[in-house]
Amino acid sequence: MSKLCSFTMFVLILLVALSLPKCLMGQRGVAPRDLWCVAKNNAVDQALQEAINWACGQGGANCGPIQQGGACYDSNDIQRTASWAFNDYYLKNGLTDDACYFSNTAALTSLNPSFDKCKFPSRNNTDGAR
Repeated sequence: MSKLCSFTMFVLILLVALSLPKCLMGQRGVAPRDLWCVAKNNAVDQALQEAINWACGQGGANCGPIQQGGACYDSNDIQRTASWAFNDYYLKNGLTDDACYFSNTAALTSLNPSFDKCKFPSRNNTDGAR
C-alpha cells in the first residue's frame, strides 16, 4: 500500500508542476516589463538640479531633448527634466538599481512618464525624443 501511496503522490506532484503557468516556472515565458527611471516626487529641487548636472555632464546622458527647443523641455517642471536625464543615464548604464539612484532622488517605475511629444524610451522600447 505504501508503494501505491508514493506513486500516487508522485503523479499528483508531477501533474501540479506541469499545470503551473509558465510565469511561475522561472524567467522563461515572463514578458519583460517596461521600466523607467524617474525623479522621486519628494526629491528636493536643489538635489534634483545637482543630479541633472551630473547626469548630463560627467554621467554622459543625452540631455538634448531637455534643452530649450527640445521635445522634453519644460522649464517649469524639474521633475520631468530630471526624469529624462535619469532615464537616459539608466538605459545607457546597465538597467541596474545602481544606475537609477542619483543620491536617492530617483526610482524605477512601470508608469510611462512620457508626455505630449516627449516620448521616454524604455528597455523594451528605445524609440524616444532623441
